[in-house]
Amino acid sequence: MLISNQKNRTVPFFAGLLTAGLLIPIQLKVQPPILLAERFVPGLGWIELLLLSVYAGFIAGKMIDPSKTHKWRIQIWVLFSVVFFSQFIIGLAGFEKFMMTGKLHLPIPAMIVAGPVYRGARFFMPILFGSTVLLTGAAWCSYLCYIGSWDAVAAERMKKSQPMPRWRQPVRIGILAAVVGTAKILRAIGAPSALATGLGISFGVAGVGVILFWSRKKGAMTHCVTYCPIGILANWFGKLSPFRIRIKDACTECQLCRLACRYDALNEDDISKRRPKGTCTLCGDCVTSCKDNLIEYHFLGLKPDQSRTTFVVLVVVLHAVFLGVARI
Repeated sequence: MLISNQKNRTVPFFAGLLTAGLLIPIQLKVQPPILLAERFVPGLGWIELLLLSVYAGFIAGKMIDPSKTHKWRIQIWVLFSVVFFSQFIIGLAGFEKFMMTGKLHLPIPAMIVAGPVYRGARFFMPILFGSTVLLTGAAWCSYLCYIGSWDAVAAERMKKSQPMPRWRQPVRIGILAAVVGTAKILRAIGAPSALATGLGISFGVAGVGVILFWSRKKGAMTHCVTYCPIGILANWFGKLSPFRIRIKDACTECQLCRLACRYDALNEDDISKRRPKGTCTLCGDCVTSCKDNLIEYHFLGLKPDQSRTTFVVLVVVLHAVFLGVARI
């Protein structure tokens, strides 16, 4: 009980402190200001910074309880998406301060890779994506992506996840190759930005269709694990992160974790091998679904409980920072 009480106090403190530590250099050095409050009233960015730090501590304190992690993960993920797209819509209405640079960029995850390939410039989002993946693995796809929460809400209309088809992986590799290849061709032929934008919008609309008609039917994150090219990049480069989820040898193979997993990362073969496959996003739903507590986070030489605590703090801090700085 004493250890639990200490954790309940230290986890919010460190989450808030780390959030402040990341936002203070942004507040001090970046021009024009990134924190929205600072754009409207000089000095008010410090209040926003404080509120985001307190918020991070509060959320980390809630999510450290495994029984509450899933509920809070979905809620804060949806909150981020609402804030992100609200700023986008307000920016479209003519209030340019709500946009990062005052210039319009498509809020479609595929553009994180396609945009720089087509333009040959503006690598901020790829750098942000890459650094996030290095810190928390593929958790981009279960905590931080501004479209992913839509897929999660759609999938959770079904109580249990259904198996995905075997051709899913070749299809997602093909989509990634097609997106990058199309961007290269458009750049090579000097295609006008209007054409590139139109293709990007079409790709995004098709993705929403996948969410509405396939994710809802399958109860699985089909947009994230089949259609989105950023999803497969998060899975590949996420292997560079030391965070892992492992199943203990005492597992009875009851399949509850398979039913809870929305990312097609735990079929019968994966469970028998005692580890999820490459589509795992470290969301932790399998961890909380196991009635015998036989699924654990691993991080370097830390104990499983310490590994999970470290992961929760890092991903909540990134969420809070994104809430303050991520906009089109």
